[in-house]
Amino acid sequence: MTLSVTAERSLGDVLQRRSRIGLVIGSGGIKCTMAIGLLKVLAREGIPVDVAVGCSGGAIYAAMFALGDEVAAIETRSLEVWRDLFTKLHYRSLLRAVAPALFGYHEQVGLVDDRRVWQVLEAHFGTRDFGECRIPLHVAATDFRSGEKVTLTEGRIIDAIRASIAIPLLLRAWPVNDRLLVDGGASNPLPIDIAIREGCDIILAMGFESQMTDDVRSFTNAVGRTSTIVTNHLLRATFAFYSAAHHAEVLPIMPLLDRDIGLTEWEQIPYLIEQGERAAEEQVPYLRRLLAQTLGDASPPRA
Repeated sequence: MTLSVTAERSLGDVLQRRSRIGLVIGSGGIKCTMAIGLLKVLAREGIPVDVAVGCSGGAIYAAMFALGDEVAAIETRSLEVWRDLFTKLHYRSLLRAVAPALFGYHEQVGLVDDRRVWQVLEAHFGTRDFGECRIPLHVAATDFRSGEKVTLTEGRIIDAIRASIAIPLLLRAWPVNDRLLVDGGASNPLPIDIAIREGCDIILAMGFESQMTDDVRSFTNAVGRTSTIVTNHLLRATFAFYSAAHHAEVLPIMPLLDRDIGLTEWEQIPYLIEQGERAAEEQVPYLRRLLAQTLGDASPPRA
């Protein structure tokens, strides 16, 4: 997919400094591991990034990158992160969902036992907070009660990520700063607006459209189908909006897959990383021209 959103400001406005580059990694479950391919390309090409923005599963990789973790280490950890992550049910929540009159319904119901999720996040992020990041980190979430978009920029990174990945009905909503938060993808699956607000001139936006499964054979399949429909439409609407708004130079990185990959198929991670790297490489020539253009010529480059 090729899309260029030309800055409303003249590129001549940024000639006195290097363009401010933002990295946005959207929601997409295990497909967010494709971001590792993008990070490999950025490292290999020596392309600097000034701001990292993550949403849902993308928040995991934006955070690791912002903290300065090596790409090779991030790739190794991904297998640990996703292996058996969503396979154990939380039976009390299941009983509350099917028989609320007997067991009492609670707004933090989540059908997946998230103790494993917390253990994995704790192993990788521990007590590290936003202040330890080498570049500014912004994590997108959604207020479960009001539906408002929420951007987290301080406190413990583990709490921000846990909130941003709280897929409604599957993972419990997570309290942060007196707000009950859920998946950032529910309100903003590709938060380009955060990078714009942070003054980025060039935005590398990695988004993930999900394929529709042929059959719905379980409750989790039904939840996944609903999430896919909503997220895909939000993602398309996001690109359409910024195409019309002309706020910044947005380079979409939208890897295409030749197969449907479920949330628990961690053995597909090497394939996903390869596809992410391939999609990122396609944007490198234009990004190079764009960076050269901002340094030497005020006229906008051609895609």
